[in-house]
Amino acid sequence: MSKAPGPTPPQYTYVPPPSAPPSYQEAIGGVKPTSPFTPIVHPVTNTTILTTVVPIGRSATHMICPTCNAEIETTTRTEPGMIAYLSGFVIALLGCWFGCCLIPCCIDECMDVHHTCPNCKAYLGRNRR
Repeated sequence: MSKAPGPTPPQYTYVPPPSAPPSYQEAIGGVKPTSPFTPIVHPVTNTTILTTVVPIGRSATHMICPTCNAEIETTTRTEPGMIAYLSGFVIALLGCWFGCCLIPCCIDECMDVHHTCPNCKAYLGRNRR
């Protein structure tokens, strides 16, 4: 017994959707219509920015601020650094408990110096001890 051939499956073909009518600007020739598959190419410019590194020391430094491009004398602020905390810890281990361990936090050589711009208040760097 042979089987009778059944109905063949229908062949589907792709029919693109109808396109929208052109806009007013496209109709009068002011704007070129773009396809969603057409890449838009933007020109790329290679810009090189050169910066100079100013050594930041323990005192105020004369420099040009990289943020606001003004010629400034940096504003400094001191804060206890890692050396001050380690020295205080060692002093406390040696038995000086009653405030002696806080002495390194008052010595300028144990302090970190933070530099900021007086014009735009941008943080410029830190000098560590």
